[in-house]
Amino acid sequence: MTVPELAITYPAELPVTQRRDDISAAIRDHQVVIVAGETGSGKTTQLPKICLELGRGRRTTHRARDGKERQRGGLIGHTQPRRIAARSVAERIADELGQPLGEESVVGYQVRFTDRTSRSTRVKLMTDGILLAELQRDRMLWRYDTIIIDEAHERSLNIDFLLGYLRQLLPRRPDLKLIITSATIDPERFAAHFADRHGVPAPIIEVSGRTYPVEVRYRPLLDLDAQDDEGEVVVRDQTEAIVEAVKELSAEGPGDILVFLPGEREIRDTADALAELTASTRGGGTEVVPLYSRLSAAEQHRVFS
Repeated sequence: MTVPELAITYPAELPVTQRRDDISAAIRDHQVVIVAGETGSGKTTQLPKICLELGRGRRTTHRARDGKERQRGGLIGHTQPRRIAARSVAERIADELGQPLGEESVVGYQVRFTDRTSRSTRVKLMTDGILLAELQRDRMLWRYDTIIIDEAHERSLNIDFLLGYLRQLLPRRPDLKLIITSATIDPERFAAHFADRHGVPAPIIEVSGRTYPVEVRYRPLLDLDAQDDEGEVVVRDQTEAIVEAVKELSAEGPGDILVFLPGEREIRDTADALAELTASTRGGGTEVVPLYSRLSAAEQHRVFS
């Protein structure tokens, strides 16, 4: 399948679309590019399409030392820190390209226990752990001509190892392109880490703005107006505080509410409390949807339906 057969378009409302030409030129002219932008700027879904438009993700044939011809490249690897992100981003990119997902499609994904890629795949979404596992079998990453490390600012052990390894690999793979995406927090550190042999940092493309503006309100867990029998300030239960915040937001009109919690137990407890709230108040049409890694793929997918 060739690029002209793909309907590559870019949503005009995404901030990254305004910098598409700059990003494309940087990828074309440099081996490493840092793309810094806020959540919601569109960098995760649009960067693979820019790479496709540049002709990346193509298999090439080379002659090995034994005289035999072998294929190299053919994949744009796109890592995500979490499995649900790998699946959902793959679905989104496939939808924007007018492609099915998985078999005989340009877009596929691989997470633990699930591999929906094929010989037709040119954009492969995966967790960073999957790419690490592949390094054990293919130290040179010959299957890829482009690697996108998304959410690099999270600085997990997997991401840090991959960045360190890729820094050593790039001089031996001059054909390999590396794109690192990060929030606007200290992108210069990544640029300096991937400076060229002359000490020139990798270029940084800043993408300003986000699709959905965020308003921050602070709701302390300490109730400064309430004291216990010993005169101590009352510390409110976290679940109780979340329920109160949801009630307050619900009163402002229809919409969706995201609640981030540290673990599965906290998610389940809060979901139960919110379910009781909607039942007791007859919260018409309000649906509580928990999301954590041990849920099945079908249950996780409910958040997108």
